[in-house]
Amino acid sequence: MKDYITIIGAGLAGCEAAYQIAKRKIKVKLYEMKPIKFSPAHTNKNLAEIVCSNSFKSNLLTNACGLLKEELRKLDSLLIKVADETKVPAGQALAVDREEFSAKVTKEIEQNPFIEIIHEEITDIEKIASEGIVIIATGPLTSEGLEKQIQKITGMDKLYFYDAAAPIVTKDSINFDIAFYGDRYSQEKKKEETLEQWKTRIAQETSDYINLPMNKEEYENFCKELIEAEVVTLHEFEKKEIFEGCMPIEIMAKRGIDTLRFGPLKPVGFDDPKTAKRPYAIVQLRQDDKQAQIYNLVGFQTNLKFGEQKRVFSKIPGLENAEFIKYGVMHRNTYINSTELLDETYCLKTNKNIYFAGQITGVEGYVESISSGLVAGLNAADDFRNEGKNHNFPEYTMIGALAKYVSTSNSKFQPMNANFGILPELEGKKIKDKKQRYEKLAQRSLEYMRNLYYKCY
Repeated sequence: MKDYITIIGAGLAGCEAAYQIAKRKIKVKLYEMKPIKFSPAHTNKNLAEIVCSNSFKSNLLTNACGLLKEELRKLDSLLIKVADETKVPAGQALAVDREEFSAKVTKEIEQNPFIEIIHEEITDIEKIASEGIVIIATGPLTSEGLEKQIQKITGMDKLYFYDAAAPIVTKDSINFDIAFYGDRYSQEKKKEETLEQWKTRIAQETSDYINLPMNKEEYENFCKELIEAEVVTLHEFEKKEIFEGCMPIEIMAKRGIDTLRFGPLKPVGFDDPKTAKRPYAIVQLRQDDKQAQIYNLVGFQTNLKFGEQKRVFSKIPGLENAEFIKYGVMHRNTYINSTELLDETYCLKTNKNIYFAGQITGVEGYVESISSGLVAGLNAADDFRNEGKNHNFPEYTMIGALAKYVSTSNSKFQPMNANFGILPELEGKKIKDKKQRYEKLAQRSLEYMRNLYYKCY
């Protein structure tokens, strides 16, 4: 057994994992291929480079990412500490000076006596894992050489090369004066049924789908807004790969006014329980979690800007007050099928010497990546010392809920941000006011964190 832990990738997750391990006086060899080799999206030679927005999202505890940051502060997260120290004015959000942030993280890691930074591309994971513990934190733009190794140890069918995900909304925010449950064809009135028999039957049926009917005017207005909405500019290296894989809904809409009605919005097989007639078009929402608290818009993979998604998709009848906990994305994003491969410590089930951390696990976002790096680092340190503790954070915390989400079997798995929809519901009478409900969820989470605090030190 080597006298150090290897970490591959010095992004947000890799640096956080390295800090947590080194804090426990365990040596770390941190491999980073920059500046010898850069990915198509990276340009800065420093560690923990931020390539997209400089925002770490809201600091409010009534925001899921705000709660996650507060949990990480309580666990002495290096990267959240540096983000706080390099913040720039952004209202209630935590935004950073990206150059100062990366430079300060780099300095902290370089000066740590337990961490050795090695600028080299790693392509042989199996050899490293045969001799000691390794954390793979190579991010959504993992190099081609390492991708092949990850494919080998996880299985070819368990590595995804782009993220084409539909938006996800909370069930509580859907207007059920318009929406109805039901599967295609089971909703149609059968010839032998009376109207009352049909209504009674469908009222008793259960379904994983929620349906939002549209009339002709609503459908055509939606298509017009969709076609005219602003889209994200993709990197050149993403375009060919993504558009060969699936078609964005806004591109389909541009192919003709009826294209969506014969595609993802086809009304075939449905009668609206409120009118007993077939809708002109229908949007289906599919259950996205075991608790049936969050639903994704079926067929709505999109390249619209997030603000435009909120504006345009809220025009769908029934979604006028929708709470979007995840927006649709279409970008290059290497990630493993963690739900089948990892446990709640981000450790590979088939090889206890291999951990994964960061966006390659299917957590999405800066703070979420930091969280996974912290959990992987804590558990790798425990395993190195043979302490057998295992920091399985409770699902009532945002850290634990994310770890559980990516490690629980789910055939519909897609990358996920922190959101209140993945936390278990509150016990007792349901709180209708969203802000009050989120406050209670945050209080519960932080109470769990207070009880856990001593175990991590």
